[in-house]
Amino acid sequence: MIERGEDWVPPLPTGERVAGAKRRSGEGAAPTHPAKRKAGATERARELRLDETKAEYRLWGELRGRHLNDYKFVRQVPLGPFFADFLCREKSLIVEIDGSQHAESLTDESRTTWLNSHGYSVLRFWNHEVLAERRAVLDTILAVLEGQIHSPSPGLRFAPATLSPVGRGGGASHG
Repeated sequence: MIERGEDWVPPLPTGERVAGAKRRSGEGAAPTHPAKRKAGATERARELRLDETKAEYRLWGELRGRHLNDYKFVRQVPLGPFFADFLCREKSLIVEIDGSQHAESLTDESRTTWLNSHGYSVLRFWNHEVLAERRAVLDTILAVLEGQIHSPSPGLRFAPATLSPVGRGGGASHG
């Protein structure tokens, strides 16, 4: 097995590297640890929070303030070279809300692989799912949080972590 540094980002399916490409979080080199923020990341996170989509707004209304079975979520969190739409730190679960720009995205797979390798599970929904089937979306999020869904799904809709949260330097959560 090849040893890779924490800032390693897998190549795109075309073999191209993402390292020099503009990412969702902006430009520049990736920090070596997912908890370390790049310069300007806090300001960019604030901008993303202000420029939320209708689907993000609706889902945030359901997740904020521990409304979903007392699980705490935060939004637009910088993680290494990326931003997570919603993050439950206690369960290391990232919930992403994707618009049409993600339908043909080649970077989503490498992004998810990087997040998984740093101890985060990623659950994705389309904007229209959140808007039209919010109860089903919340039930799915809750099923993942409570361990009822733990296997990967086709098309990267759910991708469990490949590294335990302890392995990323965060320590085990006690709660």
